[in-house]
Amino acid sequence: MLLPDGFPGQRLRVLPRPLVSSALRQPPTASLLVTDAGYFPRAANHGRRRPEGADEAVVIICTDGIGRCQVADRTTVVAPGHALVLPPRLAHTYWADPGNPWTIWWLHAAGSQVPELLSVVTEGGREGLIELHDTYRAVSTIDDAIGFLERDETLPSLISASGVGWALLAQLAADAVGGGRQRTEPIRQAQEHLRRNFAKPVSVTDLARTAGLSPSHFSTLFRAATGGGVVEYTKRLRMARARELLITSSRTIADIATAVGYTDAFYFSRQFRTVHRCSPSDYRSGNRGA
Repeated sequence: MLLPDGFPGQRLRVLPRPLVSSALRQPPTASLLVTDAGYFPRAANHGRRRPEGADEAVVIICTDGIGRCQVADRTTVVAPGHALVLPPRLAHTYWADPGNPWTIWWLHAAGSQVPELLSVVTEGGREGLIELHDTYRAVSTIDDAIGFLERDETLPSLISASGVGWALLAQLAADAVGGGRQRTEPIRQAQEHLRRNFAKPVSVTDLARTAGLSPSHFSTLFRAATGGGVVEYTKRLRMARARELLITSSRTIADIATAVGYTDAFYFSRQFRTVHRCSPSDYRSGNRGA
């Protein structure tokens, strides 16, 4: 028999459904509302069978053990470091492995923004299995949601829980777009290198060689993870530092250009204008003062 709850050490919060209906009719909780959240450690015999699915999106993060989910004729294995995402009203059954039951953090979310956030996590309304890039951050987010709901059921607490629920779905969307950790780890390391060394000359070939990839493969992965190429990414890093120096220092434009990696102040100014639609001098004069 599958047990929906009742595990030693568990935490569980479920909002009354009249409160859910009311919260989904008023901003800002109408956009996204965490309706249920919990933590089930080593949940032996845990499982749920929902022939008509849930009214909300269901997110289950596994941190230990194994679980499985069946949707139609598909069975998905959920292992530590993965998030199972079930869209609203998708018929499903999930259960803990009998020999190695999972430990899970989970929440349900409803609201007008949920379908848009799920659109890059689940394909065509199917279930999604996301390899988390930062399991600790995802778990901490759900822990915060549980804490807010444990505090009370006032509107401020619901809004606070909704904020971290949105952050979790956004993290899942970012992880889904970026791809698995094995794919993204060399790109993450390259990004860290660029953030530390943005003022130095950039070589895609050198970055790819360090990552153990061909330049073309590295460039494809980098673009998929960041939305742009290495040169554009580096330019944005340089411009962010340039904006800071323009506002917080009295250094000359030429000095700032050198500090952020440009040997030619005129070229720096042209690059700055393409990003900000104004010159460095105009940006400085327009951003001084409180």
